[in-house]
Amino acid sequence: QLQLVESGGGLVQPGGSLTLSCAASGATLDFYVIVWFRQAPGKERAGVSWFRSRDGGSNIADSVKGRFTISADNGKNTVYLLLYDLKSEDTGDYRCAAIKYYAPTYYYADAYDSWGQGTRVTVSS
Repeated sequence: QLQLVESGGGLVQPGGSLTLSCAASGATLDFYVIVWFRQAPGKERAGVSWFRSRDGGSNIADSVKGRFTISADNGKNTVYLLLYDLKSEDTGDYRCAAIKYYAPTYYYADAYDSWGQGTRVTVSS
């Protein structure tokens, strides 16, 4: 079935930028929404962005709006999360998940169809 692999994390100084990738395989993303989550040390997992391939719809959480953007390359079956002006509080593990487009909620679902293994972002001087 659908498999997801994240990449692009690393160590970056405050104010820097990173591009995270969520590459899907095993199925097309036509019927799915890709949701990005992050979890900072000692904090709960939180949704930060999602992208819906069937119509190009997307969302950026208020907590990161203006600094994060989301895009996709349908030919590569990949969704990108672009992080700008990074701050220390952005540090954490970033994971992508897939859920059917007709789900009633994308950030707060009880279960997801697939999860990536995660990629770590560390913002430090």
